[in-house]
Amino acid sequence: MSGAHAESVIKNIIREIVQQCAARGHAVSDTLVAFMVKAVVLDPRNGFNVDRTLTKQDVQKLEELCLGKLMEECSPSLDTIKMQVYFDMNYTSRREFLEEIHRVLESRLSSVSREITDSRVKTREEFDALYCKIITYIQLRSGMGSPTDDTALKEATAALQSVFPQTELGAFMVLLKRDKEQQLRELTMIVTGIRLFNKASKKGGEETDLQELMPSILNEALPVTSKSIEKELSVSQTLAWRYTSVLEKESDSQPAECDPPAVLLKQALYNVRQHEVFLKMLLADACLCAKHVEMLQTALSSQMKLLKETIQAKTAVPTANVFPRFKSLSELWSALQDEAQLLNILRSILLSLQPFTASQAKIFSEACVDGLLKAAEVKTDQQRMAESADERIVPAEMNTQEWLLPETTASFDELPLQYNGVCGYSLVTRDGLLLPGYPHIGVFHHEEKLYVFSSKEAALKFASSPGDFIAEVAEKAKLSPELIQLLQLHRQFSCVSPYSELQPGESLLVKPITKCESGTQTDIHPLETNIDKSYEWNEWELRRKAIKLADLRTKETRSMQTDLSHMRRENVTQTWPPKDAATQSKRDGDSSVPRPQVYLAGLRGQRDAHVVKTNLTRPVDQ
Repeated sequence: MSGAHAESVIKNIIREIVQQCAARGHAVSDTLVAFMVKAVVLDPRNGFNVDRTLTKQDVQKLEELCLGKLMEECSPSLDTIKMQVYFDMNYTSRREFLEEIHRVLESRLSSVSREITDSRVKTREEFDALYCKIITYIQLRSGMGSPTDDTALKEATAALQSVFPQTELGAFMVLLKRDKEQQLRELTMIVTGIRLFNKASKKGGEETDLQELMPSILNEALPVTSKSIEKELSVSQTLAWRYTSVLEKESDSQPAECDPPAVLLKQALYNVRQHEVFLKMLLADACLCAKHVEMLQTALSSQMKLLKETIQAKTAVPTANVFPRFKSLSELWSALQDEAQLLNILRSILLSLQPFTASQAKIFSEACVDGLLKAAEVKTDQQRMAESADERIVPAEMNTQEWLLPETTASFDELPLQYNGVCGYSLVTRDGLLLPGYPHIGVFHHEEKLYVFSSKEAALKFASSPGDFIAEVAEKAKLSPELIQLLQLHRQFSCVSPYSELQPGESLLVKPITKCESGTQTDIHPLETNIDKSYEWNEWELRRKAIKLADLRTKETRSMQTDLSHMRRENVTQTWPPKDAATQSKRDGDSSVPRPQVYLAGLRGQRDAHVVKTNLTRPVDQ
């Protein structure tokens, strides 16, 4: 099957599944359906061969299997996949979140900014309306109160009139559009700084409480977000510990195969563990926001003190001294607003993740899990780590293997661990049980990848035949597709991309071609203290030198001197002899002759009269 044909087939399958789900009252995204199609194809129990062209029966079977999985009720596995899809499509890095916040703000202000920069005012009423629009723009960009709030509007108007009176609108109108936009941003920063300073100076000489200067949304979001995430994280971790204890108890008692509660318990464990991973990421971002807020508060306080020292109740202060301070205050205020917006985004993601854990909570109530536990002890991850504290790999005993230990490895806590820090040996030998690995036991380095384990025994057995265990982990992931994302196995399953990179209709029935570019470079002189000046890397240059030396062997140089030339040098003088010079000039000459003057008399008058000719021409010699 060609790549274009395979892509067309998959697009049609995805479109058909989405339509059938919608007809049955279930709205599903193309991304979710695309991943489910890949998961069904990868599952060996379904009997699909990626090297064989899909027949009509294969397509029909694939659609039925995907519809069956997508239509499952109370399925922790389906909820986990939906959770993964949602999180990867809505969560991104801190930098991209802040860029999106700025982009949304600019889009909200674009219409107001366009009205200001494109306006052509002539009358007094139009000038007043334009000035009001500028105040509205400043209010919206600064975020210090609503444009409909009379108090905030008066404060903004007074601050703007002090730096940009209405009489300067004429000079503003003749500017280019980009210069107008730049001036609007600068006016916003200055006005915001003035309002913050005035707000901090209301108490006179008293020390201003920073909480009063913080954005209101930040005061609301900062204490709530971290606490909400920590609360959800505690619940998910407790459930994960309880499910793990139940599965350990059943695996030790060797339950019957295909025991439905065991299968559902593993799905529930994967669900809460995935929820835990996402919550830890949100909590890390929330803690980072709190640190940034603390630093911004400190900077805001210091800037405010510097501004007060600069002004010191003076009636007039040079703008070159105070305007940069006002801009600094405005930048800090905007940064605090960005942190507040980011906290609200994190809280929104937190609330959106909650429905994806409902299935496992509905299937396994607290009383049900207590009944499965009976007298079994519930161990936390910290207790398991403490139990393995004395276990340690001795690298000297492992001559053929490479192990990393905290004492010999820099940045040990930041190592990129395989399987998201889960013990691969326990996953294989205990039928899909997820146990966290503990790096202090030793990190196994195999084929440029790092593996951690829950015990020393697990580490040694895994290291004895790592290839077999890695293949077994991949087979486990094929049976439970939510493990692909949970254990970060996208590289191992090269035909399954992360959800955020997944495109609807992407070809999956054609094995991908893996390519890479590589290059090496050798320094000419690795040791600067041993530089050979005659070194040549070019073989042909060495050959030219060899030929030159061989040719010189047959050559001689002879010279002689005379008594006159001994101890003397040759002198040469060059002169320029004078040359004949001549000039040529031009002389104008002319001559003139008298003008002939002849008169005839008697031409008019008597009929028979004679004509008399008189020559009055002067002679030439006169």
